[in-house]
Amino acid sequence: MKQTIERSWLGEVSAVVLQQSLRDAETAYRNFFASIKGTRKGPKTGPPRFKSGKDARQSIRFTANARWKITDSGRLNLPKIGAVKVKWSRSLPTQPSSVTVIKDSAGRYFASFVIDTDPAHDAERMPATDHTIGTDPAHDAERMPATDHTIGTDLGLTHFAVLSDGTEIDSPRLLRRAEKKLKKAQRELAHKQKGSKNREKARVKVARAHVKVTDARREFHHQLSTRLISENQGIAVEDLSVAGLARTRLAKSVHDAGWSSFVSMLEYKAQRYGRTLVKIGRFTPTSQVCSTCGVKDGPKLLHVREWTCTACGTVHDRDHNAALNVRQAAGLAVSACGAPVRPGAIPAQREETGSHGFSTGNRAA
Repeated sequence: MKQTIERSWLGEVSAVVLQQSLRDAETAYRNFFASIKGTRKGPKTGPPRFKSGKDARQSIRFTANARWKITDSGRLNLPKIGAVKVKWSRSLPTQPSSVTVIKDSAGRYFASFVIDTDPAHDAERMPATDHTIGTDPAHDAERMPATDHTIGTDLGLTHFAVLSDGTEIDSPRLLRRAEKKLKKAQRELAHKQKGSKNREKARVKVARAHVKVTDARREFHHQLSTRLISENQGIAVEDLSVAGLARTRLAKSVHDAGWSSFVSMLEYKAQRYGRTLVKIGRFTPTSQVCSTCGVKDGPKLLHVREWTCTACGTVHDRDHNAALNVRQAAGLAVSACGAPVRPGAIPAQREETGSHGFSTGNRAA
């Protein structure tokens, strides 16, 4: 096929990239047929589809057979591309087995590495250089000092989060603040002729505006989740139905808050640093129960931000009272040795706080 005029462009890239594309197609078909037979768990999957030519996100994957390498000067040497200058966002603790180069809709390039973090392979670590410094992920929990403090968190829209100790964390509302700029960029895009170079430039401008909001939101989530994990041994949150709330008139504000991604960060950081994260049921009436006497006072409308308990007369702030009830419902008691009584089993991920450049992926040993 590479010898024909119609398919000569296949020779412009490494053969390993083409092979990995076929492997991905094979995996997609296996999942599809397994889903039809009922042998695959989870939601039903449809048949594989061809990639859209209008999709601005592209990716290629190089395995060890492609003979790519990281040079001594910190560049990424890719076959048929050459040495690429990179900006490292974090160190690589071990020798990576593959690299995936991704181009997003804003025209930015990212390299995601797959590494093996099995302690048995520590002897095979890469030598430390200016751009790669070996780190031991096994000591992550030891680097975070233990504390006997626990917290309940009530996520909302008026404030992004209200803690059970009374701390109110304002919502940055990044999408709302960028709407004026986005509106102007999208209006310029709508006036460009389809298929023209000016339209592509306008599309990139819109994509970069959206990416700026996404990166700022992710940075806010990382900083707040790291702060809560470092200061508290146990954290309680509500298991909110984000998909259901996104179908209401508050959909834009719900998506702008990004509760799901924030809770996901709390999950893997709690597992990584030996903390406890407890999710309480979404139907727990945290806004209806008095945190002082425990009497259920009935549902409250959204505009009611303060209410007085009819049983004990305590005046409650709606969000603070809910945060206290979240903490109590989670049962986050601390033993005499400072360890949480009910540790949670949480799936682990590996990600660095505030990583906007090249990221690294991990594979379980």
